[in-house]
Amino acid sequence: MTVRVGIEKLRVYPGSLVLAMSDLCAARGHDIANIRDTMMVDERSLNVPWEDPVTMAVNAANPMLSKDDRARIGLVIVASESGVDQEKPISTWVQRYVDLPSRVRNFEVKHACYGATAAIQLAASWIASGAAQGQAALVINTDESRKHLNAPWEFVLGAGATALLISDNPAVLEIELGESGIYTYEVSDLTRPTSRVETGNSETSLLSYLEALDGALDDFLARRPEAANLDAYFKRQIYHLPFGGMGYLAHKAVLRRLGISGKGDAWDSFIRKTQPSLHFVRRMGGTYGSSIFIALMGLIATDDKLHPGDRIGFFSYGSGCCAEFWSGQIGASARTAAEPAELRRLLDARRRLSVDEYEAVEVARDAAIDQCTRGIDQNILGDWYDVHYKGKGLLIFSGVQEYYRQYAWS
Repeated sequence: MTVRVGIEKLRVYPGSLVLAMSDLCAARGHDIANIRDTMMVDERSLNVPWEDPVTMAVNAANPMLSKDDRARIGLVIVASESGVDQEKPISTWVQRYVDLPSRVRNFEVKHACYGATAAIQLAASWIASGAAQGQAALVINTDESRKHLNAPWEFVLGAGATALLISDNPAVLEIELGESGIYTYEVSDLTRPTSRVETGNSETSLLSYLEALDGALDDFLARRPEAANLDAYFKRQIYHLPFGGMGYLAHKAVLRRLGISGKGDAWDSFIRKTQPSLHFVRRMGGTYGSSIFIALMGLIATDDKLHPGDRIGFFSYGSGCCAEFWSGQIGASARTAAEPAELRRLLDARRRLSVDEYEAVEVARDAAIDQCTRGIDQNILGDWYDVHYKGKGLLIFSGVQEYYRQYAWS
């Protein structure tokens, strides 16, 4: 008997701060039309100094899980390129602060923005194998950008975490196991060579992304030749989105394979097949491996023509690199299952920062990295801690003592 496997629940934690691109462009003397219309970014999420990838992971997962959910989780995988420790995985903090059983196998994976897709494929295969015996898996992607004040790519950075419950009840999305194409080769495009530095060659990364898309799609079509008419085979297509406009560049590359190269035809196809997935992405900026799942939430929330059983094509790319083009079908109760995530409400609840406040927060976050002992200033944004955190039961990062990270409930 074939086991149906996929996403039962998902939730995004977008942080509590937001920077409007109109404000940043005005401060930097940059053309807002380039960011809004070409890069397709309207806002970007930011972290307060008392949040980090650990707190985001926990704050994404906790509201999503019922007591019964926690009891049946047997596997936790956290994907991140923003790890806070060279040895201790984020997954151990997740196990503790999400109050999961002691029998939970857990670990952290790293492959740039591909890590989350690798994790859900591994988790789905574990469930389908029968070894899970009725258990579920919790997969989380959690990432934040480093400080990049006045850098050319400052406009497309961001932060956020996505938690996904993977089980044999794919209410949101059924993953079509084995329906995927892989492409990998070594390239040094983007890198985080130290705990503070996030750098690379954006042109190399763009070319590598497009080459990997082509290669992964070739492998997918070799396995599924009946999908050669991609427009008919997939109702919608989601691409890894380091910034919203990358979805348009990727979709144009796919269309060229179908002989569609006219600007008008390409744009019309993009609007129909991919543009709805940018709804929430445009408000968060770069979210690393979370981007395709935030895009899925955008489709579910805004696309009235999307129905249970509709097939979605996903493309995930991770610098370094590995890419996967994979297939899933919208679950029978996708909208009902996604509604409790309330992503729109969470985005609206963020505090809009001035550029001066944004710069102060980024300097404060950067100053805490690699410190032996350091406290966290909860007054850097006036009363924001009291307004948004105090008494709300969110996990916060409270500082470092002799290199040991300290966490507490707000």
